[in-house]
Amino acid sequence: MTENPITARCECGATAGPLGVCADYYHQILSDEQADPQMYSWHTPVVLAYLLQHPSRAREKYLDGQFRQLQLYVDKGLDALLRVAAHQVARNRHGSQSGYDMAPLEPYEPLPAGGPPARFRTGFSALPVREGSFVADGHAAYGRHIELIAEATVEAWRSLQS
Repeated sequence: MTENPITARCECGATAGPLGVCADYYHQILSDEQADPQMYSWHTPVVLAYLLQHPSRAREKYLDGQFRQLQLYVDKGLDALLRVAAHQVARNRHGSQSGYDMAPLEPYEPLPAGGPPARFRTGFSALPVREGSFVADGHAAYGRHIELIAEATVEAWRSLQS
């Protein structure tokens, strides 16, 4: 028996939206980013939030760093996150140092034990899609939706510490 897409539940606890479950949204976002460089600006927080809301699709050993990066994004914004990412790429390109430079992420909390959270205040299947586009209302509105998903992700993981 096929599950009704309207009542389908995602790993993150969300119900399916018009495009399906979160994985359907995530894959559509990744596809759309290829044709829209401005939308691609939010690629890193999209990936971080998706993997933290759906950790079965992630490598467990990277989740702590991804959680810290998402906290950096929520705390200091997209430009700060992209600067840290560019620093890592430049560092790796020069080959002079091995491993990830955790110094920019040290102020942020480690990934709490006991996860993942059962639910998140908002997630990918709640993203508005109009006329087949995530950016029909503009890139700033899309960025704000990604920010809300990131905030909800950090909030839910932090709630495990209580």
